[in-house]
Amino acid sequence: MAEVVHTPRVFSGIQPTNHLQLGNYLGAVKRFVEMQNSGIETVYCIVDLHAITVWQDPADLRVATRELAASYIASGLDPEKSILFNQSQVPAHTQLAWIFNCVARMGWLNRMTQFKDKAGKNRENASTGLFVYPNLMAADILVYHATHVPVGEDQKQHLELTRDIAAKFNNDFGVDFFPITEPVIEGVATRVMSLRDGTKKMSKSDPSDMSRINMTDDADTIAKKIRKAKTDPDALPSEAEGLEGRPEARNLVNIYAALAETTMESVLSDVGGKQFAEFKPMLAELAVEKLAPISLEMARLMEAPDEIDRILGRGAERANAIAQPILEQTYDIVGMIRSR
Repeated sequence: MAEVVHTPRVFSGIQPTNHLQLGNYLGAVKRFVEMQNSGIETVYCIVDLHAITVWQDPADLRVATRELAASYIASGLDPEKSILFNQSQVPAHTQLAWIFNCVARMGWLNRMTQFKDKAGKNRENASTGLFVYPNLMAADILVYHATHVPVGEDQKQHLELTRDIAAKFNNDFGVDFFPITEPVIEGVATRVMSLRDGTKKMSKSDPSDMSRINMTDDADTIAKKIRKAKTDPDALPSEAEGLEGRPEARNLVNIYAALAETTMESVLSDVGGKQFAEFKPMLAELAVEKLAPISLEMARLMEAPDEIDRILGRGAERANAIAQPILEQTYDIVGMIRSR
């Protein structure tokens, strides 16, 4: 059988839960914007179906979905260059997910560490949706025959499962239909840490708002959070080796490097020997310069929900035009009878 060559296509998605924060922006959204100018088709999804694997207030979910769309657009994502939509508007996601529920094995899902982390000790009370979440993620990706997925380290295991599902489907049916998707894990700030604890990832769900910079924060709030960020009493080193055992110092230098679009080594060569009392104002000024305009544009867009809904609806139409033929071919491979 001749090997099928799949058209390069990028897919990724973010859940609309809580406020988008700096780690999401630097580790994901900023890269999404860069990728849309790479010449490869880019498909970006607000995964609202994943969000409801744990209970969501319906009104809050609608607001969070529009806010995430606003953050994408305010960050520079062009809905004409990229396809931007919310997952629930394209039924092919859940339709393919059922096929994958029948391809994936229980043992595979039982090894997913994120389910264990999110379900905690009350595993028996977790939703079945949370358990099969990785199968829906696989469908999100493969219903577009996506070849590349920018993904954080915490989702790498799920992407490996996506690859396993694609390979098993292809093997079970003797086809070379689904691509073996490649993860894209790169960049100086793929893992931004908490401003209060440099050993923990910056999170939308952290109880302390001071632990993160929200993309909705205004200039004064951004500067205040950086001024109050946890540090240590030592001066900054001139080389990266000097940050060993100093997680908070490493985190702030890492954030500066990502916002300045340079390397950690370059930053340290400039600021080595400075105390944090001098470095923090530099970081605050840079963060306000880069992030405050995004916050302002998000606020403007949130005052125009009809505009956001129109963009998402148009994106869903474009996404469906790709997904539906792939779903129909999948049904044909599996042996489903469909009216012509």
